[in-house]
Amino acid sequence: MYVAPSILSADFGRLNEEIAAICDSGADLIHVDVMDGHFVPNLTIGPLVVEAVAKVATKPLDIHLMVENIPFFVDLFLKFNPKFITFHIEEEKHPLRLIQYIRDKGISPGIVLNPHTPVSTLEHIITEVDMVLLMSVNPGFGGQKFMPVVYEKIRALRELIERKNAKCLIEVDGGVNGLNAPELDEAGADVLVAGNYIFSSSSYEEAIRALKMQF
Repeated sequence: MYVAPSILSADFGRLNEEIAAICDSGADLIHVDVMDGHFVPNLTIGPLVVEAVAKVATKPLDIHLMVENIPFFVDLFLKFNPKFITFHIEEEKHPLRLIQYIRDKGISPGIVLNPHTPVSTLEHIITEVDMVLLMSVNPGFGGQKFMPVVYEKIRALRELIERKNAKCLIEVDGGVNGLNAPELDEAGADVLVAGNYIFSSSSYEEAIRALKMQF
C-alpha cells in the first residue's frame, strides 16, 4: 500500500517542516489538492505554494486538480515535474486528448471520479491512464466522513482494470484512516490519501505505518 499525505491538512505556518516530516516518516507521495473555488466551493493551493513544496519534498508530488478550465491548470503545474496529475472526468470535455498531453510532457496522467460518478464512465479510458482516484467524500473540504459505497466502486474498478488488462493504480481520497485501511486494501486500493488522520496524529510515522498496515 502506498500512502500520499494530503498537505491540505498540514500547518501552513510551518509548511517546510511539515513536508520534510512526512517525507521522513514513510510517505510515498505528497498529495496536493488544487481547488479553484468554482468546481468545488473552496480555494486552496496555487503555483507559489507548490513551488515551495517541490523544493523541500524528497518524495514525488501527486497533484489533484479540482478545477474548471483544467488544461490551464495543467500547464501551471507541469513545471514542478509531479509524478501524477489527476483531473476530474466530470469537468473535462476531451479527457483522452488531455491525458495524452500530460503523458507527452513526461507526467503520469490520472482520472478522478466523484462519489456519484459511476466506474462505467472509464470503460474506454482506463487503458490510457496510470491512476484512477476515487473520491470517498464530496470534494472541497478535508475532515469529512468516509462514504462506504466506495468499497463497491473499488471492486468494480479493479474488475474493469483486470478485464481491460490496464496498468493503473487505484487511489482513494477522503475520510481514510487506520481503521478502514484494511478494508480498502481488501477491496483493491493501491494508494491511500490521508490528511487529517496523519497531520492530527502525535506521530506521522505511526499513522503512515497504520495505513500501510505495518503493525
